[in-house]
Amino acid sequence: MEIPILSELKSKGEEPDVIFWVGCAGSFDERAKKVTKSFIKILNNANVSYAILGNEESCTGDPAKRSGNEFIFQMQAINNIEILNGYKVKKIVTTCPHCFNTLKNEYPELGGSYQVIHHTEFINMLIRENRIKISGGNFKGKKITYHDSCYLGRANKIYEAPRNLIKELDLDLVEMKNSRSKGLCCGAGGAQMFKEPEKGHKDVNILRTEEALDTGSDVIAVACPFCNIMMSDGVKALDENKKTIVLDIAELVSKAEEF
Repeated sequence: MEIPILSELKSKGEEPDVIFWVGCAGSFDERAKKVTKSFIKILNNANVSYAILGNEESCTGDPAKRSGNEFIFQMQAINNIEILNGYKVKKIVTTCPHCFNTLKNEYPELGGSYQVIHHTEFINMLIRENRIKISGGNFKGKKITYHDSCYLGRANKIYEAPRNLIKELDLDLVEMKNSRSKGLCCGAGGAQMFKEPEKGHKDVNILRTEEALDTGSDVIAVACPFCNIMMSDGVKALDENKKTIVLDIAELVSKAEEF
């Protein structure tokens, strides 16, 4: 895919309107890469003036901070802030709520203040401005449930943006028993993604997947790469992956875009 790199645009005297922060998952995880490609397809189709940092982008430091290593977090954050400020970046969009929360809420006290937008909010904006049009496509009329990411929902009170896109897609949204402010964690937040779960009656991702499957939905929609992995693993563990698929909101929109 042709993806503009910020340093290359700057060398030509060009100034993109927004920086797409890809994130570690979106760069390296095979499943999350598909979400990255879907979102880039949306940006390209909407003729958005954007760029990525490429090799200059590093981890936001979220996993280090959540696991208790504030020193490494600040090292990673300050390095990113120096690069972003050096380019005079003002607006950032990201497909990861963990990156979103860290860039938006924790970088300012270290000298990095930016307008940070989650991709579900950004896609809604593109639709409002008539820059893209979407229809139900292959998903029209199908049952769908949406899993609220902790860092998008409870941490930043963004509940409606993903649901508005599901409504635009003309899907039959069925809410889980625990949703919005009462949503149940997928089990990966707080750096739990990078360790084995503690012993207990049932893994959290299995419990959450069971809630999603109880809605009878054909699709479990997510808006976070960690949630995507945990819910996908849950569907496979419960041997339901032939009946129910897990898709990021960007993938749903990308598949349903009208050209």
